[in-house]
Amino acid sequence: MTRILFFTLFVIAAALGLAWLADRPGTISIEWLGYQIETSAFVGVVAVALFVATLILIYSVLRYIWTRPAAVAAHMRQRKQKQGFDALSRGLVAIGVGDRAQAQRYAGVAQRALPREPLTALLKAQTAQLKGDDAAARRSFEGMLDNQDTELLGVRGLFLEAKRAGDEAAALVLAQKAVDRNPKLAWGVNALFDLQAREGDWDQALNTLAIARQNGHVDSPTANRRRAVLLTAEARETEHSDPNKALILANEALRLAPSLVPAAEIAGRLLASKGEVRSASRQILRTWSLSPHPDLAVAYAFAKPGLSPKDRLKRVEYLAKQTPGDVEGAVAIAQAAVDARDWDRAREALNPYLEGAPSARICTLMARIEGGSGDKGREREWLARALRAPRDRAWIADGYISDRWLPVSPVTGLVDAFEWRAPADAIGRPDETLQIDEWTEPPRDASAMVRDNQEASASTERDQASPSGQKAEATAPPKDETVIEGTATEVAVTEPEKGPDDKRDAEGARTSTGESTAADLDTNEKNESVGSAGSRSSARDGSALSRDGGGAATQAAADGDRPSAILVPRRAPDDPGVAPDSEDESEVSLQRFRSAHIR
Repeated sequence: MTRILFFTLFVIAAALGLAWLADRPGTISIEWLGYQIETSAFVGVVAVALFVATLILIYSVLRYIWTRPAAVAAHMRQRKQKQGFDALSRGLVAIGVGDRAQAQRYAGVAQRALPREPLTALLKAQTAQLKGDDAAARRSFEGMLDNQDTELLGVRGLFLEAKRAGDEAAALVLAQKAVDRNPKLAWGVNALFDLQAREGDWDQALNTLAIARQNGHVDSPTANRRRAVLLTAEARETEHSDPNKALILANEALRLAPSLVPAAEIAGRLLASKGEVRSASRQILRTWSLSPHPDLAVAYAFAKPGLSPKDRLKRVEYLAKQTPGDVEGAVAIAQAAVDARDWDRAREALNPYLEGAPSARICTLMARIEGGSGDKGREREWLARALRAPRDRAWIADGYISDRWLPVSPVTGLVDAFEWRAPADAIGRPDETLQIDEWTEPPRDASAMVRDNQEASASTERDQASPSGQKAEATAPPKDETVIEGTATEVAVTEPEKGPDDKRDAEGARTSTGESTAADLDTNEKNESVGSAGSRSSARDGSALSRDGGGAATQAAADGDRPSAILVPRRAPDDPGVAPDSEDESEVSLQRFRSAHIR
């Protein structure tokens, strides 16, 4: 639009000028080299204008011809540059989708078209990474270090390669170089902090944390928490070599993070060792009210030296009142009561948590309580429940379960990753690796089980020896219709009616086996000498029968009668479903249960 306006104005001006010349006639005379030229003013002006236009046209043609090679070269460069950027774009897209062939192809095109472009080196390095050629990738990143514009890009690439190769030392050096080059880069500061913390270089990690906070890479609450964790880790390391420094570090950590359990434990223990019981108790109470933990309960109970177990129980009860309804308080009371041998108080503390599926720690404490009370059967039961109970709270970070707090996760290297909680896979789901079925029937004696096994073996042998055409029912022995009645101490055996022939056979068998029966009963009497009153009376009956020798049994067989009752053991050895009668009878079995629980 502007050009049209200017062209219109130019035409109007030219027309006005020509009209002005036409209204004012005149003569122009030129004499040059013997020539004389005369013309009117109007024609002279037009001739001059045409001459100038011709000169301009000739100059434009000559200039066009002169500049053509350079213009052609510039056009070729622009075309090549366009192809290079197009290859870069397509190559980055191919890397994004994981197409190695296309990425390698476009990387070659970009290398030929744009050899000095920083993105070309990046595309080449990422293509080598996609192919799995780590050496080529490292060469590409090392080449970027020579260019100031791509130096940080090369440092980051080499850092990632070192991390992938597991070279922590090289990664630390590269992260330090990135921070020195530009501390505003968040990845360099965070990577350096994590590596220093994993190496246990707490002082340098604290300095890097200050740089991160100064440049806005972490917010203030996170920075304070991380600083408290690092101070606690350093206090733990210097606790034995320099207790005063460790106490200062622990107090500073508690000032930044009052709920940090390890810091409170260290501070309380060191203050108690210096005789400052009030300060130690105050520190532990403040942290306990924010995050109850068993270590705090132990530190609080023993903060005042020289106390009896009863006095420590009172201290723990006061501590548990600060967090009513929390399971850690009840467990701490139960533990202190067990140490004081106050079984009723320990049972009362754990009673609200026995419904449902109590944790393994509660089951173990209940086993100690029942064992201390003298009930070995209940102790067995609680130990068995502890084996399949849900797991207790523990220090957990990234799926790693530890029995003690650690400042850095051993899996990912993150600082302050451990949390005191129950394992996620154990919440609401008991361990089903051990299932103990309860035997609800009356206990059977060992001799009856042996007879059943012998009869089953004899039946199997007769089945194998029978002809192939004969049915199994024809050779099967008659079913034993013996009924066992009575208790675990004395069992009455009632047998079905027998015919004359069966009676004669039975009399002969009784006569031949009377002495062996009496000997067996005498052995049972010796083995069951320690037990309840009922078992002693049964042993006396058995001894009377054995004193008669084989005569009483022979006389009973001659009269066609049989004894009305026989003595059997009260229980099978190591039967977990029956409580033992004496404390020293099942120590081996109890030790086996405890060992299984510890494993």
